[in-house]
This record gives sequence, structure tokens and C-alpha cells, in this order.
Amino acid sequence: SGATSWTDFVPIHIHTLPSAVRCVALTTPCCSPPPPPHRSVYDGQEHGLFMDKLEGRIRNHDREIEKMCNHHFQGFVDSITELLKVRGEAQKLKVCTMGHDCSRWCRLQQCNIAATIDKLSHCLPGTLWEGAGHQHECLNPRYYPALRTLEQLEHTCLPRASHYRFCTIMAENILVLRTQIRDIAMSDLKDFLESIRKHSDKIGETAMKQAQLQRTLDSALSHQQRTGLSRRPRKEAGQSTEVNGQGGSPVSEQDSGILDVEDEEEEEELPGAQDLVDFSPVYRCLHIYTVLGARDTFESYYRKQRRKQARLVLQPHSNMHETLDGYRMFFNHIVGFFVVEDHVLHTTRGLVNRAYVEELWELALSKTIAALRTHSSYCTDPDLVLDLKNLIVLFADTLQGYGFLVNQLFDMLLEMREQYGEILLKKWSGTFRQILDQDNYSPIPVSMEEEYRCIVGQFPFQDPELEKLPYPKKLPFSAFVPKVYVQVKEFIYACLKFSEDLHLSSTEIDDMIRKSTNLLLTRTLSNCLQYAIKKKNVGLAELVQIIINTTHLEQSCHFLEGFISNITNIPPDTINATKLYGMATFKDARHTAEEEIYTNLNQKIDQFLQLADYDWIAPQAGSQASDYLSDLIAFLCSTFAVFTNLPGKVAQTACMSACKHLSTSLLQLLLEADVRQVSMGALQQFNLDVKECERECCPFLCTIINKQKKNQT
Repeated sequence: SGATSWTDFVPIHIHTLPSAVRCVALTTPCCSPPPPPHRSVYDGQEHGLFMDKLEGRIRNHDREIEKMCNHHFQGFVDSITELLKVRGEAQKLKVCTMGHDCSRWCRLQQCNIAATIDKLSHCLPGTLWEGAGHQHECLNPRYYPALRTLEQLEHTCLPRASHYRFCTIMAENILVLRTQIRDIAMSDLKDFLESIRKHSDKIGETAMKQAQLQRTLDSALSHQQRTGLSRRPRKEAGQSTEVNGQGGSPVSEQDSGILDVEDEEEEEELPGAQDLVDFSPVYRCLHIYTVLGARDTFESYYRKQRRKQARLVLQPHSNMHETLDGYRMFFNHIVGFFVVEDHVLHTTRGLVNRAYVEELWELALSKTIAALRTHSSYCTDPDLVLDLKNLIVLFADTLQGYGFLVNQLFDMLLEMREQYGEILLKKWSGTFRQILDQDNYSPIPVSMEEEYRCIVGQFPFQDPELEKLPYPKKLPFSAFVPKVYVQVKEFIYACLKFSEDLHLSSTEIDDMIRKSTNLLLTRTLSNCLQYAIKKKNVGLAELVQIIINTTHLEQSCHFLEGFISNITNIPPDTINATKLYGMATFKDARHTAEEEIYTNLNQKIDQFLQLADYDWIAPQAGSQASDYLSDLIAFLCSTFAVFTNLPGKVAQTACMSACKHLSTSLLQLLLEADVRQVSMGALQQFNLDVKECERECCPFLCTIINKQKKNQT
């Protein structure tokens, strides 16, 4: 009714409209897709040419329609007139049919909407926007959810819309996307392996500090229990990393191994060893390869790479033995390696198993022990060996806390203890020689009570007779006696330090200390005493003092046994307990000194006798003893005076030996082959010399014999 020209009533075919108008028309109830030929034109490259041809065709049709309308104009007017006549009737009919038309229109709209929603629901997960969301998951990185999306897309969504071309393209790209995800995850795993290789020493250092802290706490707790003191509560925070049983993303709690002590004065706690490592690349790669059906490939690759890293970790530096830091870095790398493997073992399902980890540990244990034996053999410093022993114990305790067997390490420490003992013996040999060389071999003068108590505190000496004497006074032994005794005790302490923390019983420790002390006395100290006795410039006075000193050291041996029993809590009279046989050492040294005294004394007598110049044909004797004999008697008297400090039997033997040697030598002078004749004057002079010897030497011999009898009484 609002038409302005006849062309307003011309019917227009939907496929002759422009594309924009055609899209609007498709939203009407009749929304069937265009025929395939037209679809190919729009998808091609000749759209403009097609539109030009279409516009020309429309203009031709418009002219034909205009001609037709002009030809049928009168009939149209008649039709309108008739239409106006029935207009009234149409209004009545419209009221009746309006309800029916609305219902049909709504049902048609409903069907179209339902069909549209169905198609969109099939295509929505496979659209390009959803693919872009999947790529965003890959870059986040959220590789595992991306793989789950791809799996749902491939097996659920794409088959529902398989007749669309974009679904085919997406299906082809799924394999490419999976390969990209696998490669990205593997790249992250390689970065992870490189990172833990570089930082394994830091991981191991943290783990060993934790073990040291735990051992300190256990020691304090044990002390509290022994002393009956109350203890503060303690808790241990465990660490676990759970993996979703359905293959979901891992959830790692990075606080394992941290020992939390509830103490207000506790310093800053050490981080857990696993806090230093982000294990998510391992978990992601494991899940991705599991989803892709290549878990065996991943496990083989991971184990192969870790074996290579283990071999690198187990190669010590050539100069490792020079400092303790070299050993510490070596141990830190090994501990860090196995802390990581233990964590992977307990937080993944089958990536590594107990057999694989134990195989690596056996390899590491054999190579570690071999390296320690080689490098420790170059060490000559007992302090460094002791520090190394403590470090090995900490290393063993740390790995034992992770469930590894370390018995071979403690067996090796027992072997190292023999080496440590040899190093101690060499060190104490130099110490003993220095003490003997610096000694003046004279009795220690004491001028006040403090000095006396200080010496008695170092060396167990008791002499009631001497204590009654006023100050100043002299102790019977020289300075090397208390010094040697103190050094023997220091040696025992050094042996005890190495025996600590080796999980040995008190009996075993006592036995080891006693054996080492016996070696010190019978080999090291004995050699040093023999060296001091055999020196060329040692005089009779020094030899006498050595005999006195060794006598007091021999008497102190039972005090050393008591000292060892006190620090090991093993009574000295225990069955099968090793006894100190250092007494034999001092007896042998004393016998050697006695022999040297006899030899030196006889040599001195021979030197004097060489000065004898008798005139065997002298007409008469002199009025006094010969000059050489007077000098000899003066020497013997002074020497015999020194001998009074010796034990009675030694002094008696020395005096009698000297007198016998002098008597034999004098007789030999008289009976020499060169003496062909002797005058009465010469015999009288010789007789005068012999009487002088009797008069001067016999009193000293009697004094010594009487002193011996008094001591025996």
C-alpha cells in the first residue's frame, strides 16, 4: 500500500542480492544454505567480476519487469479494485487466522534456534578461538591440560563436525602440537638436569648441615636424658610430593627434611634440601610422555643422563687431598646427587626404582672408597686426617638417613685409623726427640710450693721424704719425664678422637687405644730413647739421669692404664683387656743405658791408663801414687758419687765393673810382653798405686752396698 512505483512490487530472488543482504536474509525462517555453485564463486578469487555481471543482469531484468508492469497495469488496477472490495472481508478473516499464523511462526523460529545451537555446540571446541586458547595453555606453560584438551578435541569434538573443512585442518595440526609440547617439555627437563648438575654441591651441603643439626640435637637429647633434665618438644616436618592418580598435574610440597625445633632462642632454620630444586619439569615431562604413550622412552633417557652425571660427580679433583674443602666439595656433590634421586624415587611412580638407585649407590660407594684411599694416603697431617674422618662420618650419616647402606664407609674408616695411628706415631716421634734434645739431664730444681704442685699435677710423683725437705729442693728426674708423660696422654686423647662416632663399643675403643699406646711406647719412644742414649756426646752423668728418668716413667705406666680406663669406662682388670707393656720399653732403655755406662766408664779408665808411664827398672819407689792414677781415682770418686743416685744394683754393678776392669788393666800393664825385667823400686811404686785404689774406691762401693741393703729392708 506504500509503493511509490510499479517496481516496488517486483519480486527479488534471494540469490541475486549482495552478500551482506544475503546474510541478513539467511536469518529468516527459511535458512537453507546456498547452492554449491554459488559457494564456489564466493570462495574463489573472481568475486568482483561476478558482482559486475550480476549487477548488469539485474538492470536487464528491471527493464523487462518495467515493460511487463506497464503492459499489465490496467489489469493490476482492476485487481486492486477487487481487492478493495474484499478488504472488509479480509479484516474479518485476519482476526481468525492471526493466532494460527503466530503459532506457526513461533514453532518455526524455535526449530531454527535449536538447530543453530546444536551446530554451534558441535563446532565450539574446534573453533580457531579454542585452538588459540590451547596454544595459550602451551605457553603458560600448562602442557598437561593442553594435551587433555587435544585428546578431547580429537576423540570427542571433531568427529561430531567432521564434515567441515576446518575440522580436517585442526585434526592434521594436532600431531604437530603434540610434538611441540613434547619438545618443549624435554627442553625444560634438559635445563633441569643441567641445573641440578651445577647445584648438586649446594643441595648436598644443605643436606649435610641438616644431618649435623640432627646429630647435635640427638646428642643434646641424650645428654638431657642422662642428666634427667626436661627437654623441649620437637617435631619433624615430613615432605611429600603427591601425583594425581588420574595423571593430573603434580602438587609438590617443598618443605621436606626440615627439622623444626620449637625453641624461642632457635636461630634461623636451614631450608630443606629439596627447597633448592624445582622438580616440576620432571613431573611435567613424565606426565606428558605418559599421555603420549612414550613413558619407557622418557624413563630410559632420564636414567641414562643421570648415570652420566653420576660418573662426573664421582671423579675427584687431582688436588683434593690438599685441603679439607676439596673433600667437602666432593662429598657435597655426591650427597646432592642422591638426595635428588631419593626425592624422585619417592615422588614419582616408577621413573626410578629402588634397584636403580641402589645400583648407582654401589657404583658411587666403590668409587668413593677408592678415591678416599688414594687421596688420604698422601696426607701427613693428623689434624687433616681427623677432620676428614669427621667429614666422612657426617657424609655416611647423611646418606644413611636417606636409606643407603654405609657399612663399607665405616669399615674404610677403621682402615684409615691404622694410617692415622702411623701418622700420629711419626708426629710424636719428632715431639719426643725434640724433648730429649732440649733436656738438660739434670734434676728439676723447685724453689716454691706452686712449682712443685704444678709438676706433680703433670706427672704422678709421690715422695714423702722429699716433701718434708725445705725449699729449694730438687726432684730426682729431669724435665723430660713430665713432658713425655703429658705427650703420651695427648697421644691417647688423639686416638680417642678418631674412635668417636665410629659406632664402636667401649671395649673396642679401649682395645684400640691400648694397642696404639703400646706401639707409641715400644716403638716410637723406645727408638727415641735409644737414639738419646747412643749419641756420641752423651756423658756418664746424662746416662745416669736417663736411667733415673726411665725408672720413674716405668713406675707411671699403671697410672696410664688407669687414665685409659677412665676415658673408656673399661676397668683395667677386665678379661681379655689389652695390657700396657710399656714397662719393657723403659727396662730395655735402662739396660741399654747401663751397658753404655759400663762401656763408657771402662773407656775412660783405659784413657787414663794410657797415660801410665812406669819405669820398670827404677831403683826405688816414689813417695806417692802416680799422677795418672791420682787423676783416675779423682774421676772415679766423682763418678761413684753420681752413682749413688742410681738404683743400688745398678750402682753396685757399675762400681764393681769399674774396679774389676781397673784391676785387670793394671795387672795387664805388669804382665805385658814388653816388660822384660822389673826392679824392686818399680814393684813398690806399682803396689803403692794399687793400695791407693783400694783406699779410695772401696768406701764408695761399701756405701752403695749399704744403701741397697737399706732400700731392700
